[in-house]
Amino acid sequence: MAKFLSQAWFDEVQTLNVKAGELNLPPSLAELVVNVSITGDDPKELHLDAGKLGQHHVNNAVSTINIDSDTLAQIISDKDVNVALEAFMMGKIRIDGDMSAVMALQSTKPSPEQKALYKEILGVTEF
Repeated sequence: MAKFLSQAWFDEVQTLNVKAGELNLPPSLAELVVNVSITGDDPKELHLDAGKLGQHHVNNAVSTINIDSDTLAQIISDKDVNVALEAFMMGKIRIDGDMSAVMALQSTKPSPEQKALYKEILGVTEF
């Protein structure tokens, strides 16, 4: 297990991304590139590109989500979209750029391959 957002965690996620191969995503997810800025005592950057998480920001992102690490960990571990919506309404999540692209994340169904990848990522993640 690797501590969430540690270098070891990012390395493990990258290995799992490669192993997962093609995720067979719907077009709205396959073409989506979003940066995430994690705020707090130890700020981090990551991105979501074609359904896969990666370290650092990328230049072709349509939006940047700004969120604190505790809120992000809660959203990921709870797997409850309502936690994300509540955090957004409370100002714990700020979106810069194309908000409609980010909102599509809540309504688009992930593929079985993407679900399997995220299950593996959760399996190696210590919150």
